[in-house]
Amino acid sequence: MQKALAPEISTWPDAEPQLIGSHCTDCTATTFPAQARCPKCSSANIEQLKLPRRGTVIAWTTQGFPPGAPYKGSTGKNFVPFGVGLVELTDDTGPVIRVEGRLTENDPAELQFGMDVELTMIPFTTDDEGNEIFTFAFQPA
Repeated sequence: MQKALAPEISTWPDAEPQLIGSHCTDCTATTFPAQARCPKCSSANIEQLKLPRRGTVIAWTTQGFPPGAPYKGSTGKNFVPFGVGLVELTDDTGPVIRVEGRLTENDPAELQFGMDVELTMIPFTTDDEGNEIFTFAFQPA
């Protein structure tokens, strides 16, 4: 069986999943993940918002060693370095929010600032019951 690492943050297993954020109707701040109160103005006037699937890499690095706790992915000989990026998600009106996430590309020679990417879901680990756990990532568009 396949499961999401954090099912509350996306619409996966939709065919074209979206991350779920929140939008403050008082000050227009957008957050990810969704929050009950606005971190900018403290308002409780929050609406759930499906975030755009496409964006641009603003910053990136590669993770060459397993992260510390509470990381639950592969370690030791099974660890595979991965890319991490700050992605500015945009819609028809322009930038919506910047989200940090994994990149499907981990080769520094292939990663570029300004690179167009889109949301995808990738296998992350297997839980104790044998379920394949998925997480979100951004792949070149």
